[in-house]
Amino acid sequence: MSSAPSSIPPPAFGVAPERPDGVERPPAPERPRWKPWTAWVALMAGLAGALMGALLIGVVAALAGASINNPTPAVNITATLVQDICLVGAAVLFASLAGPSSPRQFGLRRTRFWPALGWMLLAFVAFYFVTVVFVAIVGASPDDQKLTRDLGVDRGPVALLAVAFLVSVVAPVAEEFFFRGFFFSALRNWKGMWPAAVITGLVFGGIHVGSAEAAFLLPLAFFGFVLCLVYARTRSLYPCMALHCANNSLAFGVSQHWDWQIPVLFAGSITVIGLVALVVRAAWSPAPATVG
Repeated sequence: MSSAPSSIPPPAFGVAPERPDGVERPPAPERPRWKPWTAWVALMAGLAGALMGALLIGVVAALAGASINNPTPAVNITATLVQDICLVGAAVLFASLAGPSSPRQFGLRRTRFWPALGWMLLAFVAFYFVTVVFVAIVGASPDDQKLTRDLGVDRGPVALLAVAFLVSVVAPVAEEFFFRGFFFSALRNWKGMWPAAVITGLVFGGIHVGSAEAAFLLPLAFFGFVLCLVYARTRSLYPCMALHCANNSLAFGVSQHWDWQIPVLFAGSITVIGLVALVVRAAWSPAPATVG
């Protein structure tokens, strides 16, 4: 039984209590009460939906005369897009089991710019260092064009733009929403931040089987781990999306032997991500109550 005075009410989420000096504290972030098991079920449901979607797309493409063994860029890109949509849908669905969800619970909230930038830079430097050391140890040479080639980026300018959008906009938004916004948050309710970050990182690396070489799944797992730390420290998904976007834009640009086009791709992608976030928050946020 608690020894705290019963006359003091517990702090309410989203309320800014006044300090004795009259200065308001920032509102406390909403803490989702998602059960840890929902993280795993949502992952399996998202992947199952992605598999069924890919099969349906393949069947439709085959009926239209496309080759099953050598699918067109449209088929590969659409299947990848369906996978991302299924992951986001699974996160929203299983989060709703604990009650109505809000954008803030998934990390779609503002944070302080400079501290967030510092955490992003620290995470990227750590990820780059681990990758360089790992490559030196295993003696592997990355095939930067594996994913883009599989998606048909070499089939024309339309395919190139579609893949760039998929890699630099869709993937950072969908993967961060699911893995950091939901999966990591649900697991934190089990054993705390560190075990949740390690497990999320390993799953994040594992889900890239097929799109990345096996030797580079461990660096990707570390990337997923440090993204969890960025989210935990900033309490916002926006720095994670921005860092994910920067990494993917850089990797995609290098695979295409770009130079000045890389910062242009990043700037355009982060602008689109920001607009998407604004639209989602506006559409998702509950309407204010009216007095009749």
